[in-house]
Amino acid sequence: MREVDLDVFASELAEGAFVIDVREPDEYRVGHVPGVRPAPLSELAAHLPSLPADRLVYVICASGNRSAWAAEHLEAVGIRAVSVAGGTSGWARTGRPIVRSTDARAV
Repeated sequence: MREVDLDVFASELAEGAFVIDVREPDEYRVGHVPGVRPAPLSELAAHLPSLPADRLVYVICASGNRSAWAAEHLEAVGIRAVSVAGGTSGWARTGRPIVRSTDARAV
């Protein structure tokens, strides 16, 4: 499993990286990286058909544990993936923007 640090991730995100957040919906609503698509770990298999086969998928969670597992799983099924070290918590800790939603249907 490969991993990227937050600076590399920020640069790739600015260039249009494809990113999924594998945290659960309530966690995603509390705060997520702008432009990141939800794909809860508990439903990851259902999201496989919507993941690009021709580009790298960045996987983020709260700290990097679930995203590391998800990235390994994606690689095992033939999807190129990397985990974002530090996750959304690290992203927020470094002062980068977070999107919050109070809409219970958001996700």
